[in-house]
Amino acid sequence: MVVERSEFKGNPMLVLKRNEDDKFPFSFGLTKAKMILENLEEIKKFVAENEK
Repeated sequence: MVVERSEFKGNPMLVLKRNEDDKFPFSFGLTKAKMILENLEEIKKFVAENEK
């Protein structure tokens, strides 16, 4: 996993890539990062229920 910090219109962004050549990285800003942290247990539960 590659983690980079970026910026969009002056706002900080976090960019998650599977590898350095990932064509479709997952990026989000502070507001979505807070939502992820507030719902981390539900996200973990979702992964556990749907992972094969």
